[in-house]
Amino acid sequence: MVKYQMDRITSAERSAQMSLVKSKDTGPELVVRKLAHSMGYRYRLHGVGLPGKPDLVFSKRKKVVFVHGCFWHRHVGCRRATTPATNLEYWLPKFERTVERDLRNIERLAELGWSSLVLWECELQNTGALAEKLMAFLDS
Repeated sequence: MVKYQMDRITSAERSAQMSLVKSKDTGPELVVRKLAHSMGYRYRLHGVGLPGKPDLVFSKRKKVVFVHGCFWHRHVGCRRATTPATNLEYWLPKFERTVERDLRNIERLAELGWSSLVLWECELQNTGALAEKLMAFLDS
C-alpha cells in the first residue's frame, strides 16, 4: 500500500495528482444527482449560461444547486477544509479567490432571479437529512 505524504513529493508528482481532480461528475455530485432524481426532481447539468456553472439546474423553479468539496471551497469549521503545510503563498490566495468567486456567482444568480443552495461534501453522508434539505429548498 502506497502512503502519500504531500510534503515529500516532487512538483511534477503533485502536478500529476492535481490533474486527476475532476470538476464535473465528481462522486459527491453523483450522490446528489441520484438522490434528486430518485425524489422525482428533474434537472439540467452544469448550467453553462449561468454564473458559476451550477452543478444542478432546476429551470422551471429558477433554482440551482452547487455541490462543493469542503477542501477546495473552504467549508468553515469542517475538518476536511485543511490547509497544506507547504507552499502557503500559493494555496492561501488560491483558496481566497475560490471563496470570493463562489460568493460572487451566488450574488449574480440572485440578481438574475435564481435561488442557490450549496451542499457540502461532508453533508452527503446523511442521506435522510440531505433529502430533507433538498426538498425544503426545491419545494419552497
